[in-house]
Amino acid sequence: MQNLGTSLRVLLRGFLRRCPNCGDPGPYRWWWKMRLRCRQCGLHFEREEGYWTGAMAINLIVTELVFAAIMVATVIITWPDVPMLPLLLVGLAVNAVVAVTFYPIARTIWIAIDLLLHPLEDDEVRETAELRRIRDQTTANV
Repeated sequence: MQNLGTSLRVLLRGFLRRCPNCGDPGPYRWWWKMRLRCRQCGLHFEREEGYWTGAMAINLIVTELVFAAIMVATVIITWPDVPMLPLLLVGLAVNAVVAVTFYPIARTIWIAIDLLLHPLEDDEVRETAELRRIRDQTTANV
């Protein structure tokens, strides 16, 4: 089990779209296109089949919390004459924007949570060490 400081650091890296394992800022080629492995530590981001289900759940939860907050705030502010049609249209637009833009962040958050719950196994540690060794040899020869 990791200590609280380490756990918070891993989660913060996920929230900042960094590799939760090493902190490298490059898990993504661009906003939505994720690399297969971390450029720095070699961590394979998709650790098993169906891995991104957790990221989808995080994305859905955040999207719906934002939607609910907007709905509740608008109803409270405009009560008793709630503008239902504009409220629903804004809510739908917000749902679409938040769901699409937050998904890459949800993916790195999910990797962080998964690393905290299921630390790297021995074979994964050996594999990432070997990839780092090969990378270092390749860059030293250039």
